Amino acid sequence: MPTENISIATDAGHELAGSLELPTGLVRGAALFAHCFTCTRQSKAAVATARALASGGIACLRFDFTGLGGSEGEFGRAGFATDVADLVAAARYLTDRFGDRILLVGHSLGGAAVLAAADDLGFDKVAAIATIGAPSNVPHVLERIEGDLAAVRQRGSGPVSIGGRPFELSREFLERVENTDLVAEVARLRVPLLLLHSPTDDLVGIENATVLFKAAKHPKSFVSLDGADHLLLDERDAEFAATVIAGWSSRYLPLRDDWPMPDDGIVVKSGHGKFGTEVHTASHRFVADEPVSYGGDDSGPTPYDLLLAALGTCTAMTMRMYAQRRKWPLEGTTIYLTHERNHEEDCEHAIEGEEGSIQALHRRIALEGDLTDEQRDKIMEIADKCPVHRTLEGHLHIHTRRAD
Repeated sequence: MPTENISIATDAGHELAGSLELPTGLVRGAALFAHCFTCTRQSKAAVATARALASGGIACLRFDFTGLGGSEGEFGRAGFATDVADLVAAARYLTDRFGDRILLVGHSLGGAAVLAAADDLGFDKVAAIATIGAPSNVPHVLERIEGDLAAVRQRGSGPVSIGGRPFELSREFLERVENTDLVAEVARLRVPLLLLHSPTDDLVGIENATVLFKAAKHPKSFVSLDGADHLLLDERDAEFAATVIAGWSSRYLPLRDDWPMPDDGIVVKSGHGKFGTEVHTASHRFVADEPVSYGGDDSGPTPYDLLLAALGTCTAMTMRMYAQRRKWPLEGTTIYLTHERNHEEDCEHAIEGEEGSIQALHRRIALEGDLTDEQRDKIMEIADKCPVHRTLEGHLHIHTRRAD
């Protein structure tokens, strides 16, 4: 997926670093991902979720909270209220750019932050919320801090360790975390909610999900991340959570009514990748692209892949139709197709308006079933008579005109 590095201005005057994962094709909506406590936008859960959403047409922004990763500001003086303010600033960037309502996704304390931020952002701006391993009690995160918190309160600031990393925390940070009533925030929500939590989470216990689920209004859903750890360090767990969120969110960020779904033929529209292009038929949509070796994102089949697919699928359908009409025991076919050409040379010729090199399509067909030799020969003969084959070898004229 194409990734755009962006900078988001906060009301506090510093910049937040973000990575916007864009669909290769058209954008059906936007999402915002809030990472876990002291993590960054590069966490496995953040990357997996953002890319899964982008593959479904949802642009997803993952960013670093104040003082973490590439973002400016002091983490030790920020606190939970600053995380919420960061989310509101990032969400407004998305709504200004893409419009409509957005999806909020948060992991661990980031999950608590998106639940609290929805009210500040405005429920009319939020399509839905999904959380992963979110705590119901925000002060719970203080239990992960190693150090003399009493001394921090007394002196106003002091050194601590979080996850083995040194930080300088302020009294303000602790007070902002302690003065948050997340359950009350969830009870006020008026948007669809999805809670994902592992029953074996040893950092934020499953009972947190129970409290949040009971407090929330319908529509609400729960998915158990069986066997996963809190940080989703196993890529399979991160990918599973990402896939679930992407599938669930499609209900709340549906295809736009103004997307081109033709009554006849197809419509092709340029997307956000270097070569990414979206294809719409009357009832289907998919993305075509070029491989990474040619400068693309490899997010879909190439134009020549589609050409070979058209020939191969038409061949298989024609052979099957012929065998069925004669009640021959053709159980299936496997067709191998390749395209013989010089891709770089042909592209250069096309740009210069010159004739390309001679090309060839190669097709190998395996027939399955208890067929006689005569039946096999006849079915192979029919393969050369499929409609796409005839089109490619016939007198084909392509008429081009400008659409004003």
